[in-house]
Amino acid sequence: MPVTFTTTLGPIAYGGYCVARPGGRVVFVRGGLPDETVQVEVTDDTHDSHWFGRVIEVIEPSEHRVEPPCPVAGRCGGCDFQHVEVSFQRELKRRVVAEQLDRIAGISWDGEVEEVPGSPDALGWRTRMQYRVVDGTPALRAHRSHDLVVVPTGGCPLAHPAGRAAAEAASRGAEEAVLVTVASAATDEPEVSVVADGRLVAGTTPVTESVGDRRWKVGVDGFWQVHPAAADTLGRAVLEGLEPRPGEYALDLYCGVGLFAGLIADSGARVQGVEISRRAVALARRNVPGARFMAARVDRALTRLPRRANLVVLDPPRKGAGRKVVEAVVERSPRAIAHVACDPASLARDLALFAASGYEATSIRAFDLFPMTHHIEAVALLERTV
Repeated sequence: MPVTFTTTLGPIAYGGYCVARPGGRVVFVRGGLPDETVQVEVTDDTHDSHWFGRVIEVIEPSEHRVEPPCPVAGRCGGCDFQHVEVSFQRELKRRVVAEQLDRIAGISWDGEVEEVPGSPDALGWRTRMQYRVVDGTPALRAHRSHDLVVVPTGGCPLAHPAGRAAAEAASRGAEEAVLVTVASAATDEPEVSVVADGRLVAGTTPVTESVGDRRWKVGVDGFWQVHPAAADTLGRAVLEGLEPRPGEYALDLYCGVGLFAGLIADSGARVQGVEISRRAVALARRNVPGARFMAARVDRALTRLPRRANLVVLDPPRKGAGRKVVEAVVERSPRAIAHVACDPASLARDLALFAASGYEATSIRAFDLFPMTHHIEAVALLERTV
């Protein structure tokens, strides 16, 4: 029989969990809200330091609890906060960002998680969806599991509406997996491309994405931000922070297909981009012909780049940039650094490393680019202080 207990939940933790402490043991609980009294079922007791659990009954609900808009929200692993009113989702994320920055980097942050345009109900924003297929129907993985949950009739509510019918159609003929990409999603004519079982079955690749008047080609299975407003939001934050000047030299590390490189180049700066994916670099060269790009691991490529740079942009993977990259960036004595992060803990670790070398954050902005989930995106601007 599963272990269950009744408790009043503590603070929000990173990952969409609330912390419970029955008998002094730490249990990370999904599906709850701080200060709610709930019954919890333990779902994983294999760790010595902590367990995981889920709410199976709400005894005293929070005033911020709402009915989830998706009937499979409690089982599907794609959403963490469908039971939370949208504005309070951002408050929970703000608490997590502030706690991580304070605990790991010693930074007292009084910012907010900013709402972005395009999804006031926090639905219909996700432009890239990867499905598994169950009996000709699109499905998503359950939380922390390989089990599959069939999406509800009409499609996943988070998925961009232009891609929902395409997912259903492709799944009827697929055996294992379907990838749906909705490009130029903020325009009146979004572009839908579908890959089923590794084969393009609808649309084109690469697809075309846009920010302002500039266009980027992106592989249908390549990296691009999944919220329609994300590229523009992050691009503006980086440009406003760095204020690139004509003739300056900038490094765009983990550059993908050249989003930030293109925006910085348009300001008259010279740009060198580094990205491990050769396919992405080929597209970056096409997207930003005036810049230079190198296909290599960033930590290895830095030894082959110029020893000085005026500006640096980092958009590392979830684990962060790490000590080797941070030290190599600092050695180049840039006047300004923009760090784009999708994980507040790794951002805090990198900021602590920069601070130890004389660069401190003058601005940290967080954006709600993944509504209904625990994820956030942040942009930190750093300058030398010593």
